[in-house]
Amino acid sequence: MKRTESDSVATDTEFSFETSGSSVEVSRSERLQEFYEEFVYKPGLVAWSDRRTRIGSLIMLVYVLMGTAGVVLYKAPNSNQVERSLQPFQTMEAPLGSTRSGVDVLAMVIHATPEMLLMLLAGGLFATGVAVAIGTLAGYKGGTTDRLLTTFSDIAMSIPGLPLIMVLAIVFNPTNPALIGILITVNYWAGLGRSIRSQVLTLREESYVEASRTMGVSTPRILVKDIIPNIMPYVLVNFANAARYVVFASVGLYYLGILPTSVDNWGLQLDQAYRQAGALTGAGTMYQLIVPMLAIMFIALALILLAQGMDRVFNPRVRTRLAGESESAGGEDTDESSAAEMMT
Repeated sequence: MKRTESDSVATDTEFSFETSGSSVEVSRSERLQEFYEEFVYKPGLVAWSDRRTRIGSLIMLVYVLMGTAGVVLYKAPNSNQVERSLQPFQTMEAPLGSTRSGVDVLAMVIHATPEMLLMLLAGGLFATGVAVAIGTLAGYKGGTTDRLLTTFSDIAMSIPGLPLIMVLAIVFNPTNPALIGILITVNYWAGLGRSIRSQVLTLREESYVEASRTMGVSTPRILVKDIIPNIMPYVLVNFANAARYVVFASVGLYYLGILPTSVDNWGLQLDQAYRQAGALTGAGTMYQLIVPMLAIMFIALALILLAQGMDRVFNPRVRTRLAGESESAGGEDTDESSAAEMMT
C-alpha cells in the first residue's frame, strides 16, 4: 500500500501538534515548579526557620483546634452541668473549675473561641485591606486623588473610636461576629493608611516602578506587582496589631455591656466573674478571671510572634540564602550517596 503525499503531510502535522503539546506541557510544569519554589517552598522554609514563627503557629493551631474540633468534642456550657463552684483540677468533669451556677469554665472558653477567631480575622482583614487600598492609591497617584483620600483618612482619624462604636452598636445591634469585628475597626484603618501612604511616596520613585510606568503598565498592576509586595512586612505586622486590637476591644466592650450578649466572648466571662462570683474580692473565685485572661493573652502573643516571624518571609536576601543552604545540603547528600555507590 503506497503512502500518499497527503498522508505524509497529515503525519507531519500530527507530529508537530504532539511536539508543540509536549513543549507546552513542559513549560507549564516548569511554571508550576517555579511558582511552588517562589511562593510555597521558600516562604515556608524561611518562616519555619524562625523560632517565633514556630511558637506562634503552634499556639494559633491550638486555638484553631479549639474553635473547630473542640466545640464538637467538648460539651457546651450550660447551667448545672457540673457541681457548683468547683476549684480547678478537682475533677475531670470541669478541669478548670466551674461557676456558681455550675457552668464549666473550660467549656465557656472553648465555645467562645470560634466567634473570637472569626471576629479578629474579619476585623484584621477589613482594617488592613482598607488601609492598603487607600494608602497605596493615595501615595502612588498623588494630586487630587491623594488630597481627597488623605482628607478622608484624617476625618476618620479625628472621630473618637469608642463613642463611634457605641453608637453603631446601638443602631445596628450586631450579632454576627464578623460584623462585630468590622464594627470595632471601622476607623482603625486610618492611621495605618497614612503610614502606608508615606512609604508608597518613596517607592513610587524607584527605578522599577518608573520602568513599569514608562512601559504603560496599568496602575492596578503596578500597585499589585511592584508596590504592595514591598510593604507586605509592614502590612503583616499591622494586621497582627489590628487583630490584637479587635480581641482587646471586643473583650472590653462586652465587659462594659455595650455589645449584645448573644455572642459568646471571653469578655462576658470576665463580666460574669466580676459581677456574680466576686472574683476581685478574694472570694476564692479568681480562677474565673484568670482562665479567660490567659486565653486573651496567649492569642495576642501568637499574633505578635507570627507577625514578627513572617516579617522575614518578604526579605529576598533571607529567602535566597536559606533556600540556597537547603539546596546545597541536598546536593551534598546526593554527592555522598553517589560516592557510596561508586565505592560499592
